[in-house]
Amino acid sequence: MNCRVAIAQTSPTLGDVHANLEEHRQRVEAASADGADLVLFPELSLTGYFLKDQTAEVALDLESEPIQRLAELSKQTSVAFGFVEAAPDGRLYNSMALCEDGAVLGVHRKVHLVGYGMFDEVRDLAPGESFEPIESRHGRFGFLTCEDAWHLGGAYLHFLEGVDAILVASASPARGAEAPGPGFASARVWETVLRSISLLSQTWLVYCNRVGFEDGVAFAGGSMAFDPFGERVARLEGLGAGELSVELDSGPLRRARVQIPLRRDEKPWLLQAALARKTGLAAPAAEEGVEPAGETGA
Repeated sequence: MNCRVAIAQTSPTLGDVHANLEEHRQRVEAASADGADLVLFPELSLTGYFLKDQTAEVALDLESEPIQRLAELSKQTSVAFGFVEAAPDGRLYNSMALCEDGAVLGVHRKVHLVGYGMFDEVRDLAPGESFEPIESRHGRFGFLTCEDAWHLGGAYLHFLEGVDAILVASASPARGAEAPGPGFASARVWETVLRSISLLSQTWLVYCNRVGFEDGVAFAGGSMAFDPFGERVARLEGLGAGELSVELDSGPLRRARVQIPLRRDEKPWLLQAALARKTGLAAPAAEEGVEPAGETGA
């Protein structure tokens, strides 16, 4: 992998897909002129976040004009963006799409919707059901959308798949300004979570959070990137829109995985057997070359 990612930290206009699409176009064209291979936008970058009764109105299927225009832009630079997806069965999803070479390469539907505090995603959206890597010509990417990063399962599945990079798109508010320490407490906790994922998954991690205000809520920005050793290599300071460029390559991936072979020594069948016991579901038959789920020791 040798990929230059442009992180597009934007402030979407709530409910205005066409205005946000125009900003996407400008950002992608500027990043392409600067030599970027991939542009990463925040969660729900085409629509804004607190949509409420507008959710169904701004939902887009994969054949819609805005999605196809972004797919066309991907002929020059790959682009990952957030939108409300209108699925063929009528359900709506909080989705991230990766477009490349003129087509929609893959879609991640947010699995862990938020239904606590100020958030009410579960009112209008259906949860996704999988964490599948998306194969790009720039590398093998695993996606997490905001709350997905706070649950161990998604990052663990990407770790088992050996992805080259985890791309995290977010719409995280700024909270805890009065807490001890610099910046917002919420931003410091996010950095701890993301650093842990990159370190334990031994992969590049690129995080794009939005900025701006909606319903009196300020979004925190703070987009950043980490190498496979868990070291932060870039960060966008301040609460304004901006861009951040980061170079991802295979060298640090190989060094991290050789020095500490976590994936080699991982025993996922132990977890598989324990989950089968706790859920009452039968464990799938072991794959060839994989230790059987029942052979777990004491």
